[in-house]
Amino acid sequence: MNEMLVRKEDLLLYAVTDRRWLHGGRLYDAAERALQGGATFLQLREKSAGTMPRASLLEEARALRLLCRRYRVPFVIDDDVELAMAIGVDGVHVGQSDMEAGAARQRIGKDKILGVSVQTVKEARIAAECGADYLGVGAVFPTNSKEDAEAVHYETLKEICSATAVPVVAIGGINDENVMQLAGSGIAGVAVISAIFAKEDIRLAAQRLLHKVKEAKGR
Repeated sequence: MNEMLVRKEDLLLYAVTDRRWLHGGRLYDAAERALQGGATFLQLREKSAGTMPRASLLEEARALRLLCRRYRVPFVIDDDVELAMAIGVDGVHVGQSDMEAGAARQRIGKDKILGVSVQTVKEARIAAECGADYLGVGAVFPTNSKEDAEAVHYETLKEICSATAVPVVAIGGINDENVMQLAGSGIAGVAVISAIFAKEDIRLAAQRLLHKVKEAKGR
């Protein structure tokens, strides 16, 4: 882990975008409201990228990069290493079925953030050896955002947090009502989608969840 690139406090409230919740609104506006509410990290997760014009995706990503710089929040792109490199974002996040972590690290270099999704201690250790700056672990609760996500039980989450020095972000079905169940696990923070972006007041939702996460971490 490169502590100059990502700090544990950067991972407290990790917001992941999802166009499904926009209801006609702009992704940029939703992201800004999340940052206003205290989101400490932003990931562009654009699952419609295959149907979205590349020029539009580039324009959107560039705008979000500038927005995150204004709020002094790290900004990464999910899966799309080429897009991340093209516009110079802070890093990328890859899953087990995406680009292999070591290959991703070679592609982006040592000065970019690398996040890796894992579900087991073995995967966590491999990701750490490949230079991951943080790990995304889940789904810790049932989630509609990723229907094929397998469950990761609390004890496994806790074991992963203890297995390496790389900070862990829990993801999957987390909201302000269940986040306290993750207390004592050793996580650095939580990654959420609908718990923020599906809410009518995104800023307030982020604000409330950040408070709950800090409470769960005993801060």
